[in-house]
Parts: sequence; structure tokens; C-alpha cells
Amino acid sequence: MSPALEIIEVSPRDGLQNEDRVLSTEDKVELVERAVRAGARRIEVTSFVNPSRVPQMADADDVMAALTRRQGVSYAGLVMNRRGLDRALAGRVDEIDVVVVATDTFCRRNQAMSTAEACDTAAELVREARAAGVFTTITIGASFGCPFEGEVPLDRLREVVRRVVDAGPDELALADTIGVAVPSAVKERVEMTRELAGQELPLRLHLHDTRHTGVANAVAAVESGVRTLDASIGGAGGCPFAPKATGNVATEDLVYLFERMGFSSGLDLASITATVAWLEQRLGKPLPGALLRAGGFPD
Repeated sequence: MSPALEIIEVSPRDGLQNEDRVLSTEDKVELVERAVRAGARRIEVTSFVNPSRVPQMADADDVMAALTRRQGVSYAGLVMNRRGLDRALAGRVDEIDVVVVATDTFCRRNQAMSTAEACDTAAELVREARAAGVFTTITIGASFGCPFEGEVPLDRLREVVRRVVDAGPDELALADTIGVAVPSAVKERVEMTRELAGQELPLRLHLHDTRHTGVANAVAAVESGVRTLDASIGGAGGCPFAPKATGNVATEDLVYLFERMGFSSGLDLASITATVAWLEQRLGKPLPGALLRAGGFPD
């Protein structure tokens, strides 16, 4: 049997949060439904954040209420604080993703607190969510570089990883929020995280393709033993609080790549690619993923 690779679909959340055109609630629900029909089993649906800061996610509660829940599918929401967690639990999320940014400058711009304060908040949110029976992930943003402080030293990331591990999440994710990672850095930082977290804590990578290194970094992650990757249909996405932080690595590009390498993602490439065309129409612009125009191979 082919080795399994889990691709978490983040286009409804990270894919839309930085777009000028705000999709309707109905279109957001349709995007989730299309991902499910293509085989996605973990989907980041929305962010429960202040709508004045991220207006693209202002209808988070309505989106969750309008979903048709499918058996075997986990619907996730991103939260930053207790208010966000309360909304996520009311929306019946299956899992939450809590962000801790590795540098103080970016963390303050992203969530109005220092990295240490964000670690404390994350620990509280994880504790409350797990008590409610909800799966928890802590994502360390800017794990490979910061738009304001530049290089993130390995020792700094080690300190943050140690605190995040102590918070007790069900899963830990390293995020290349601004797309500056290269394969050697991915291998180095995954190895360091494994040393601190052990083999029992699942590790996940969130990659951006800002400088066209996302696919290479995904291969490096898998070669380092990671089996869970975030991706966004069409490569849509970006961070509203990081200058020039463009799209995520494209779901269809990863599906094609890893299928050719002998991995099974459970995602249907033709279905995902058709949704890229649909999403481009809704956003009114082309998306950076390659497969819509190049097609798969063999044809």
C-alpha cells in the first residue's frame, strides 16, 4: 500500500483572509463542500477573530451554522483568545488551531501580545478546548523568518517550541508564514522540534510559496518524517499582518507531486483542480497554483 499523507485544506480560512474580494457566506460554504467532495477530511473553515481586524472572516459564526456536517470530516477554526474559543465551541468545531508567533514584534501586530503572553494564552485555550472534547493544534507562526525582525534564530524557536510542548496540544505545527524557508532549514527545525516534542506529538507544517520554495520545503518535511501538511486550493492565501506574505502552497500541486512520489493523500486531483477554476471566478483573479494550466501527467 502507498504511504499515507494527510493534507489539511486551509483555503476557506487562510486562503480567503487576505483577499480584497470578500466571498459570500454561501460561497465559503460551497468552497468547504467542494473540498469535502474532493476527499478532504480536515478543513480549516474560518477564523474566530475580531471582524474589524480581519473583515474577510466576519461571518465565521454564520459559516459554521450553514455547514452540512459530513461523517468523518473534521471542521476546524482558528482562535486567538477566550472570546474566539467561546465562539468556536458554540459553532461546534471539531478542532481549534491556536497561533503563537515566534517573534515579539510580529506577535504584537498579529494578536496584540508578546510571544510569552501568547504561549500562556495558548496553554489556557488548549486546556479549555480539550476539556470540551475538541482536538487542539498550536501553530508557531514565523518559525522560519519574520517580516519585522528578520531571521529567527534556532535558539529562539527552540525556546518557543519548548513552551508550546509544555502547553499540551494534541498537535504542533511549524508555519513558514512569509515563505522564506528553504529545505535545509525545514529539516533542521523539524529535527529540533522532534527532539523537544518526542515522537508521540504529531507534527504538522504550514508552508507558503511566496518565493516558490513551498513545494521543495514540503518534500523536505516529508523526508524528515512529517506526514501532515497544510495547503490551499489554487495557492490562495496570505497573512493580513505580514507585508508581502502571499499565497499558501497549492493543494493540487502537492497532490500531484506526492502521488507521483508514491504517496496517497485521498484527494482527487481533477476535483481539486476544477475547484481552482471556480475559486478564480469568485475572487476575480488567477491563482498561483500550476495544475489548472499545466494539467497532470500522464494526461
